[in-house]
Amino acid sequence: SAALMDCMETFFELLDKEKSAAVRAVLGHFVFVFIHPYPDGNGRIGRFLMNLMLASGGYPWTVIRLTQRKPYMETLEQASVNKDITAFTNFIAREMQVDWAKTT
Repeated sequence: SAALMDCMETFFELLDKEKSAAVRAVLGHFVFVFIHPYPDGNGRIGRFLMNLMLASGGYPWTVIRLTQRKPYMETLEQASVNKDITAFTNFIAREMQVDWAKTT
């Protein structure tokens, strides 16, 4: 649809303008999942895109563990409902630290 195309265009413009890989990753993941362009797999694609953006900034690949799925989904939903991505950002930052520790 035209609305979806407009949203995706805005999504790519946002990513292009943001200089920080970490901000691009978290914001990009949230916005992609919020737009929800596909019937299925948006979360998986969003997490994949997040990791591509993190890697572009030299950050390690960050896996959301199955044990963290519930808080991941809760903070993602909270970000959408409250129009505030702070809790989601903090969740991703904590997950990045866990995975970063595995690489050292």
